[in-house]
Amino acid sequence: MGSMFKIGFIKMGNIASSLAVDLALDEIAERTDLEMKISSSGPKMTKKEAEASAELKGWGPQLVVIIGPNAATPGQTAAREQFKGLPAIVISDGPTKKEARDAMAAEGFGYIILPADPLIGAKREFLDPAEMALFNADALKVLAVCGAVRLIQEELDEAMAAIAAGVARLPQILATPEKCAERMDFCNPYAQAKAIGALYMAQTVASIDAAACFRLKELEAIALTAAAGH
Repeated sequence: MGSMFKIGFIKMGNIASSLAVDLALDEIAERTDLEMKISSSGPKMTKKEAEASAELKGWGPQLVVIIGPNAATPGQTAAREQFKGLPAIVISDGPTKKEARDAMAAEGFGYIILPADPLIGAKREFLDPAEMALFNADALKVLAVCGAVRLIQEELDEAMAAIAAGVARLPQILATPEKCAERMDFCNPYAQAKAIGALYMAQTVASIDAAACFRLKELEAIALTAAAGH
């Protein structure tokens, strides 16, 4: 890409992909064409954190990546508002509905939606930090082996190259299991089939854990369902 390209990351809340999104571009810091800056509010993702993320604009990023859970939530929506007019890509586990994705595209945002980046099943009353770490590690391993991490890396590199060449070409991808697995260029079709199956299982984890987090009310049912998801 020639001179140093400046890519900024807004991390609000956490999905498993958040752990690798920046490292996937330059894990051993040997690229000489890339500068990074990360604005993170850890697990918090309200409008307050969204407004604070605007400070990244002062650094002058050429591309902004906004990553976190459910891009339709108020905090994530407010974060996008801060970066209207700049090339920006949303990476999230939702929204999966086409109308919501079309609305993001109409506002000029690129997106990579990863339904296989599953929601953790947890209630504050009995959230266990070891379980949280294990869940995210296992989810990231599935996403890496099955092609989702490579899809993110390739799309960000392509977007940066396009912007450096004077063209704002941003990805608009609903990353289905098939699309993710295709990026790994499996020589063995059986391996590709197993990768697709694993990603569909991860998507199902998300739907099971959503019931545990938001729909069920009885402690016993919540614990049983979250454990089943995990």
